[in-house]
Amino acid sequence: MSGRPQIGIVVHQYRSDVWSLAREAIAWCADRVDVRLPTEDAGLVKLPELGVDEAHFGRGLDLCLSLGGDGTMLRSAELVSDADVAILGVNGGHLGYLTEVEPAQLIETLDDWLAGRLTEESRMMVEVFRVAESGDEEPIGRALNEAVILRAESGRAVEVLTAIDGKTFHRYLADGLIVATPTGSTAYSLSAGGPIVEPDFEALIVTPVAAHMVFNRSMVLAPTTDVALTVMGHRGAVLSLDGRSALDLSPGDTVLCRAAKQPAKLLVSGQRDFHRVLKEKFHLVDRHDH
Repeated sequence: MSGRPQIGIVVHQYRSDVWSLAREAIAWCADRVDVRLPTEDAGLVKLPELGVDEAHFGRGLDLCLSLGGDGTMLRSAELVSDADVAILGVNGGHLGYLTEVEPAQLIETLDDWLAGRLTEESRMMVEVFRVAESGDEEPIGRALNEAVILRAESGRAVEVLTAIDGKTFHRYLADGLIVATPTGSTAYSLSAGGPIVEPDFEALIVTPVAAHMVFNRSMVLAPTTDVALTVMGHRGAVLSLDGRSALDLSPGDTVLCRAAKQPAKLLVSGQRDFHRVLKEKFHLVDRHDH
């Protein structure tokens, strides 16, 4: 170890303009900051000597620089969720809810980070456990946006029995069931009819996907709530974390969702705000806007 600050860079997997942006950031690091990338990302930017195994990527980092869109931010959060590392998102795609810096501001923002001028925001994550018959909880992973139980067979609904804080609540028949964070309220949960929740709020948002039943409403639960989901009937399901398949579930399998003890940390420069992004995303314009 050199004793210098450590930056980890995560890049969009399919955007060559983002790879060029990564090389620009690496050039900025030069003799003042040590830099590394996950092995696959290092190959994409043609600097394989900077690559490290994903399992060791987050260790000792002072900053994770995420270059891409919201999907890249979610991957970055997964890579550093165990390491208590702040993430700085640079928007290399369409307007996103999570990426706060435009490419033209990259170097200026890195200067601000090194000088300690950026602000840190905490974002609640959801942690998921598989529950054994003995009641033991096996950690499966964390998500910044959402955990989802989805049907395993196309055209076939999945039955999910929910329990809230250990008490049976309801048996859902739906294409899926989402347990989202406030950050994830503007993602899959929103498309399924869930509410928009301020990202610095703390709550678990339970939203059915295409419910085959009368009760098809979202519920906003306290952040201290345990939500257990048991696959019922005779069809299996798939557990997805932030869009990544995490676990195949058989009938009778139970997973438990709760707020993670360690939040994600996002760095912001104060140049954008959630409501402005929301207005732009939904083209909310009134006569007072200029």
